Amino acid sequence: MRQQILVSLTLASAVFLQACTTVNPYTREEQTAKATKGAAIGAAVGVLLGIASSDSSRKRKERALKLAGVGALTGGGVGYYMDVQETKLRQQLDDTGVSVTRDGDNIILNMPGNVTFDVNKSQVKPQFLDVLGSVVTVLKEYQSTMIEIAGHTDSSGSESYNQLLSQSRAQSVTDELVKLGVKPVRVDTVGYGEARPVASNDTAQGRQQNRRVELTLLPYVEES
Repeated sequence: MRQQILVSLTLASAVFLQACTTVNPYTREEQTAKATKGAAIGAAVGVLLGIASSDSSRKRKERALKLAGVGALTGGGVGYYMDVQETKLRQQLDDTGVSVTRDGDNIILNMPGNVTFDVNKSQVKPQFLDVLGSVVTVLKEYQSTMIEIAGHTDSSGSESYNQLLSQSRAQSVTDELVKLGVKPVRVDTVGYGEARPVASNDTAQGRQQNRRVELTLLPYVEES
């Protein structure tokens, strides 16, 4: 069952309102791009869907987080908490092919399909496991961070096949993170198939951009 991420509506809305900056993993230059903004909006929709749950579901989730030793953040320290986490992730992921995007109080890690998986496969490449290990090193330190793992594909092939592939790839990344020590209660896994492209599927370059797994890191904020 898909787990629900608990974050405040204010922070979720910030995804739509804040400008996106990302560091190109190849040129190392900071840039703002429509594709990046599109990815952030896609992640925001996922977050909004995640919090559209009943009060009883929220309470069950809160109890599970408490039992797992995951505490909520409060007050103005959220921004600083995410700032330091972002800095450490950039250091860990430098020259790995994974880009780091900061959007409001959220951090998005974009893992290109060609870097993470073989063609039409859902098993994480063995050589990419060290990269996931670097991500986990930071996630273990920042226990009040929730993680949405979202799989995306291009529009090649049938819609049903792409949906299944995106779910399988997202689940594979989730499984690896959990094996490496991330508490399952912190993770929300979803496949979007071809529904949320960040570039045109009419070109090879665009299709490559659309084949990706995105990790959206969100602060677990205590609701008033």
